[in-house]
Amino acid sequence: MTAESITADASGTWKLGDLPVHRLGFGAMRLTGSAAFHHGTPSDRERSLTVLRRAVELGVNHIDTAAFYFSSLRSANELINTALSPYPDDLVIATKVGPYRDHDGEWGTPARPDQLRGHVEENLRQLGRDHLDVVHLRRMGQESIAEHFGALAELREAGLVRHLAISEVEPRHLAEALEIAPVVSVQNRYAVDRPDTVGDEVLRLCGEHGIAFVPFYAVAGAAGERGATSAHADAVLSVARAHGVSPAQVRIAWTLHQGPHVLAIPGTGDPDHLAENVAAGALRLSEDERVRLDAARNRAA
Repeated sequence: MTAESITADASGTWKLGDLPVHRLGFGAMRLTGSAAFHHGTPSDRERSLTVLRRAVELGVNHIDTAAFYFSSLRSANELINTALSPYPDDLVIATKVGPYRDHDGEWGTPARPDQLRGHVEENLRQLGRDHLDVVHLRRMGQESIAEHFGALAELREAGLVRHLAISEVEPRHLAEALEIAPVVSVQNRYAVDRPDTVGDEVLRLCGEHGIAFVPFYAVAGAAGERGATSAHADAVLSVARAHGVSPAQVRIAWTLHQGPHVLAIPGTGDPDHLAENVAAGALRLSEDERVRLDAARNRAA
């Protein structure tokens, strides 16, 4: 099969609460420009709209976004609204709140608990929704997330949010959140070239609790918000050659092999890269390949 003929259902499914999604989703950060946030140059609008529509055609039904995903000319939420509204019944849009960027694109003071309603309402306005499917509280370095997460739990009770989630957390923060309300997803930075014992423990705990673990920058690696990395371990390159695929596809496949509860949300503004990313959901790694990739990750420590 060619990459263009493989759909997201090849990656399997998981439930975010009561919402079933394919494990291969889409991250909207790359839609707005050549690099995320205020870096790089703005994207071509029609190309970004094409990517979103093509993603849904390829079976993607889980899109990750945020109101703070914007460049000087493009807003990820506005692009999603324009391209996909009225939304397909099975499409799950996950967003995140907490961080704040001003109109110049610079990072401002993260939201206080009493300001989170404004963040939620801004996402609702931009997306054209009357509720948000999943909202992640993005921890911004605070020791405790209880007050912030409690504020989101109140918005869930009010019907503005269907399911709650958290991001950039340690095990203690997950335990803290679970004392307040159900958690359906945890988003942490996690990648094949980034040893992370804390992340490993969060991943394990999520599996125990039936919570989705959703790595970000799994393809970007050390490059982070500036784009996909070009620095790949020899093990990644070797596995890519063996399967006749790109290193990025191996990175996505490794992510999905970390457990049935692990979801992938690679982002791109390129239709061809989109098809490759979705096709990675069908890539099956052998036990030997997984051992070699894990060993390379451990050596990077």
